[in-house]
Amino acid sequence: MAGRKSRWEELEMDDKLLLVEGWARDGHTDKDMMEMLGVSHDVFYKWKREKKEFNDALKKGKEVVDRQVENALLQSALGFRYQEQTVTNKGDVVDVEKYEKPNTTAQIFWLKNRKPDVWRDKQDIKHEGDLGLNVVVDYGDDDEG
Repeated sequence: MAGRKSRWEELEMDDKLLLVEGWARDGHTDKDMMEMLGVSHDVFYKWKREKKEFNDALKKGKEVVDRQVENALLQSALGFRYQEQTVTNKGDVVDVEKYEKPNTTAQIFWLKNRKPDVWRDKQDIKHEGDLGLNVVVDYGDDDEG
């Protein structure tokens, strides 16, 4: 007697792992993917824990796009040369090399995240020791009265 199919089998998830990887690469959140798959929070996170192939697809999709963004941010921070096609006054299409200067905002973002101890806006300054101050409070003479 065959048992009831699991939710994984019902959705034919083995065939959908490439889709899940693509959704992760496209920037969809776990919540988005739960809705697209029609599964609950509990089922989704159970699969992440128990289905290695599912967890690997999510990780692979997210890692690829994260690396691409990191590389683009670094390239923007450093400046770069690129080729662009343009049309001359005579109507000819020619390749032109262009230069994108370094982006200061990208540099600041990179440094604040990579070297927060040096580049964060708020610096924590720790002071220890005795300043050598002696505070005396004078409440006046008690003899007047």
